[in-house]
Amino acid sequence: MKHRAVSLRLPVPAQEVLLALFITVMQVQGTIVRNAGEVVQRPLTDLGNLGYVLLIVSGVVVAVRRRWPVPVFVTTALASLVYYGLDFPDGPGWIGLFVALYTLAAYGDGRRSLVIAGVGTSVLAIGWLVAATDIEPRAAIGWVFFRIGASVMSAALGESVRSRQVIAAEAQERAELAERTREEEARARVDAERLRIAREVHDTVAHAIAIINVQSGVTAHVLDKRPEVAREALRAIEQTSSRALQEMRAILGVLRGDDGDDNEGRVPYPGLGQIDELTAKAREAGVDIELKETSPAAPLPSAVGSAAYRILQESITNVIRHVGPTRVTVALNPGIEALEIRVTDEGRRAAPGDDPADPHLPAQRPASTGSSARPGRGIPGMRERCQLLGGELDARPLPGGGFEVRARLPLAPTGSRL
Repeated sequence: MKHRAVSLRLPVPAQEVLLALFITVMQVQGTIVRNAGEVVQRPLTDLGNLGYVLLIVSGVVVAVRRRWPVPVFVTTALASLVYYGLDFPDGPGWIGLFVALYTLAAYGDGRRSLVIAGVGTSVLAIGWLVAATDIEPRAAIGWVFFRIGASVMSAALGESVRSRQVIAAEAQERAELAERTREEEARARVDAERLRIAREVHDTVAHAIAIINVQSGVTAHVLDKRPEVAREALRAIEQTSSRALQEMRAILGVLRGDDGDDNEGRVPYPGLGQIDELTAKAREAGVDIELKETSPAAPLPSAVGSAAYRILQESITNVIRHVGPTRVTVALNPGIEALEIRVTDEGRRAAPGDDPADPHLPAQRPASTGSSARPGRGIPGMRERCQLLGGELDARPLPGGGFEVRARLPLAPTGSRL
């Protein structure tokens, strides 16, 4: 039924034509009926039926009121001034004028249209009052004031409609803007979460693969000569891979939104409390780590502790992957306002007792912590973690060889999506 009602609705031009015909008939017929049997100063047929012409013109012109509101108003106003100025009989010949005034205010451009309507109404009021100076009976002058008041009300009604339309359009625009903003914020949150998960996966997998790569190389080298060392290396591989799998399950559990009993099988979220385990795994991979840690005056925020752990993990992983057995100094200095981290390696060196030409040794890249054949995501990821907390990171080769990573993490972080 709704679709049928819409389909039966006339187009706007047809509606305007019907309205113009209705106003024309009302003005002509109403004036004739209003003055039937009365003596008038000037009949409608005088001056070549000019009265009828003026009534018809002021009604027919309404058909184009929406397209040309100002010309339509000017036409109806002039017709009214001429009609009453020549003392044609009074009647509802002002209907078209009132509709034109309403249209000018409702479909105009606001201030300019109101100025035109105000000036036009003032001119009309003066013309009507001048034409009514010799009107008889004098009580009939009340219709002049009616026409003036009705003109003002028509303009005010049109302005009210225009204002409501403007308010509705602005509200619609604000709603659409808010909807777009919500969608953009949602996309930004999704992108941030995707980036965070990518960093977590990178840190977890890269560290584990680096340890496993080194330990598997050691196993292949000493399997026949020192089986007990190979056994320890395989045990380290098993523990590292198990730990990596647990962390991956935890990350995937967050993606799936798992809760309940599944949380019992998850590993704790990484923090500085696990730094001893991290350094122990690195020592098993042949890295000589010296840890210089100052106890904080107050517990560190979890976001700062997690970011610090990931920065240390990535820095040590880079040493294992690109440098191999070397000496690394890790310094943690929690201050009043920020936690300062420094990871320094001495560069690549051969392990004691190993022959660098031995093909069974695990291959090491002759590069420092921050360099590789292809740019990776390690250092950019560390820098992103610092920036999310309002901190800063500097990673550069040392003049005498080796590499250094310095990070500063504010203890009052500006964000915590790590």
